[in-house]
Amino acid sequence: MWFLLVLSIAVMAYLVYVMFHPEKF
Repeated sequence: MWFLLVLSIAVMAYLVYVMFHPEKF
């Protein structure tokens, strides 16, 4: 189920982006 791996990576990247760009939220 490669799509689960891709989805988890996408979520991780999104969370990291939110952590490093808090002024946008």
